[in-house]
Amino acid sequence: MSLYAGFDLGGTRLKYGLIDAKGRIVFFDNTATPLTIEKLLHLLRKIWEDFKKRENKNIEAVGFGFPGIFSLKEQKIIQSPNYSELDNFALIPALARFIEVPFWVNNDANAAAFGEFKCGAGQGVQSLVFLTIGTGVGSGIILEGKLWQGKCGFAGELGHVVVNSEGERCDCGSRGCLETEVSAPKIVENYNNLRNIVESLSAEEVFHRAKKEDKAARQAFAQAGYYLGIGLSLALNIFNPEKIILGGAVMEAGKFLLTPALEEARKRSYKASFECCRIEKAVLGNKAGFIGAALWAKDQKERPRLNI
Repeated sequence: MSLYAGFDLGGTRLKYGLIDAKGRIVFFDNTATPLTIEKLLHLLRKIWEDFKKRENKNIEAVGFGFPGIFSLKEQKIIQSPNYSELDNFALIPALARFIEVPFWVNNDANAAAFGEFKCGAGQGVQSLVFLTIGTGVGSGIILEGKLWQGKCGFAGELGHVVVNSEGERCDCGSRGCLETEVSAPKIVENYNNLRNIVESLSAEEVFHRAKKEDKAARQAFAQAGYYLGIGLSLALNIFNPEKIILGGAVMEAGKFLLTPALEEARKRSYKASFECCRIEKAVLGNKAGFIGAALWAKDQKERPRLNI
């Protein structure tokens, strides 16, 4: 049986596993993200060796989803706002020292978008926008049945479109990005600001308080939902997609975030574009990235002339 390995590096967790040719999970696990590039490479080598022991010669290709903008020309991460250890690091030669089968690297959100497109909420459509909202905001775009990477590989960074010109500085260098206004840390900040209290807690805890009718907690999500709605309206008016798929831990807040987001998106986008698009939650959860990375590697192996 042909198998494909996938790795999805997040800010806090590394997800990895094996899938078969139809995208079915054969093995899945995750572990804490190492803090340095040296420790990351050591961990990837160890996991790869374990894969080989597990499946011998059945693994045909490997896909990696890394955070940051990946240059198709230079074959490296040019800038990773949430994992700066990758910035301009010679990643491909380092991985080639221990990966003996064909492998490909892509942006982590692109990989997740590809996973949802092939095996998740995006099955059967030809155009979609995928947003994953957690400690940051990642995105990927499928147009006419293909992952849209842009001329140099930097396309689809909707997490870094400006939705609040007076917003806070983003790690990408801009100000008021969707990522700074909608991500989990911002929801916590909103909550603390509304109460004039500095409390160390998670967005998940704010969500639990919102369910208990904490007005400040609900307002914290509503503020983030307002800016998410602006981001959705931009995606609707620019791409006119069949679907917008929303994933990531923050989306577990459900109506507290989504209701104000949809309300604002409806106000700011063309009515026809809004009504043309289905906005739905992702279905693959934290497995979307590793599945998409593995399927991307499979896709590229079957079309080697693309050389990406």
